[in-house]
Amino acid sequence: MERKKVLLIEDEVKLARFVELELRYEGYEVTVCHEGREGLQKAMEDSYDMILLDLMLPGLSGIEICRRVRKFSQVPIIMLTAKDETMDKVAGLDSGADDYLTKPFAIEELLARMRVAFKHARAEDSKKVVLEANGLVIDTEKRMVTVDGTVVDLTKKEYELLVYLVQNKNIVLSREQILNEVWGYSYIGETNVVDVYIRYLRSKIDEAFQRKYIHTIRGVGYYVKDE
Repeated sequence: MERKKVLLIEDEVKLARFVELELRYEGYEVTVCHEGREGLQKAMEDSYDMILLDLMLPGLSGIEICRRVRKFSQVPIIMLTAKDETMDKVAGLDSGADDYLTKPFAIEELLARMRVAFKHARAEDSKKVVLEANGLVIDTEKRMVTVDGTVVDLTKKEYELLVYLVQNKNIVLSREQILNEVWGYSYIGETNVVDVYIRYLRSKIDEAFQRKYIHTIRGVGYYVKDE
């Protein structure tokens, strides 16, 4: 089986070396960069199966690298960072990251997150369908969302959340279910990141088109209603 290629962009040299050795031991082919602009250049020049990306980098921040990569690739991206605030996580995910791992972390957790990200990428490729609910249409092959023919501009995580809600329309989904499916891991602690993204979607869809798609069942969760 062909070895998966991983680009690791991390300015902490010792940490980068540790992660590199562990990933190589697990059978991954690893390219390491310690500076932001060099990392972006590598991402543009070669094809990778995953990018592990530090948030705080010299030259160019992880957020900016992520934004630029998303203009030409949907490669899975996991952010590695010392910041653990909800809004920092949201900023990372809004820029297009698939997941967010706070330092210090156990290598076993990183490997588990990587396996989940690869699984999600394969699942996305296999689910090239059109989803609909009351004039809202999601073309998963083009990754395009429209309401009555008008294109809605969503971030990667907003799009993935909406897809999950519409795939399960008329079914109430708990925050924990949404986190596990959309963020791809068993989340321990605060779940308000889901509430933040629900607000984003409501602003871009419900409020923008004056139509109520996303409903709340207090104390239970959220669902998209299709008449």
